[in-house]
Amino acid sequence: MPRMQVYLPEDLYRVVKELGLPASELLQEAVRVEARRRQILAATDEYLTELIAEVGEPSAEDEAWAKDLVDRIVRRAGAATD
Repeated sequence: MPRMQVYLPEDLYRVVKELGLPASELLQEAVRVEARRRQILAATDEYLTELIAEVGEPSAEDEAWAKDLVDRIVRRAGAATD
């Protein structure tokens, strides 16, 4: 198995030691999550590029409609957690 040495700032090193955290496992999971996040972002960018090529750039009205929709969803989600 390949090995890699990783350096932590002192505050994080202290937390890992004080809490007895499994540093290697945490790093592996963090790298997996970050790699997946970047894959999803790249796929999203690719999809949007293809969509814009197919249907064109959104109009100002489209963007206003989308912003309003997102605002309503966020308000409802906030109300549901209160």
